[in-house]
Amino acid sequence: MAGEKSPVTFDINHDAHDMLKRITQKYKLADESKALRCLLDYAATDGDWDEIFAKVRCRRCG
Repeated sequence: MAGEKSPVTFDINHDAHDMLKRITQKYKLADESKALRCLLDYAATDGDWDEIFAKVRCRRCG
């Protein structure tokens, strides 16, 4: 376990939770928390924040 972890509680949509479960299974990660940490690490280090956050992407708005 690299780095100190902070317990956090937040709400996500069911499909996002399903995605974390699929990632966890496909890549044989320890748990869904690890999958989310990988996504956050990618956004923090390799992701283009403007590309990620400036465009509105709502899969649930219809």
